[in-house]
Amino acid sequence: MAELTSIRNIGPAFAASLKAVGITTAEELRALGADAAYTKMLEGGSRPHFIGYYVLHMALQGRPWNDCKGEEKKALRKQFDQIKAGSFDEDRSELERFLNQIGVVAVAKE
Repeated sequence: MAELTSIRNIGPAFAASLKAVGITTAEELRALGADAAYTKMLEGGSRPHFIGYYVLHMALQGRPWNDCKGEEKKALRKQFDQIKAGSFDEDRSELERFLNQIGVVAVAKE
């Protein structure tokens, strides 16, 4: 099993965010894909950031992080906005988010 950081553009901080939601190897990340992995990160309490989202897409394609441009970037922005709307709850407190993450409290989504 390969380290997450073996994937181009995935550094130690991004790898730590992925590991925090149970994605621990490069193979797991590739199998999940960028959208599902980013959704898990948001549901785990990560703050949404468009650049992080498209960097993940570029990483899984083996492309430089700044290679995303034009129509491709616009399409990814639409997808990011959909994932963010469905997976990130700004009103949930950090304590609730943590308790949910460790399995103490399950917060139902409406």
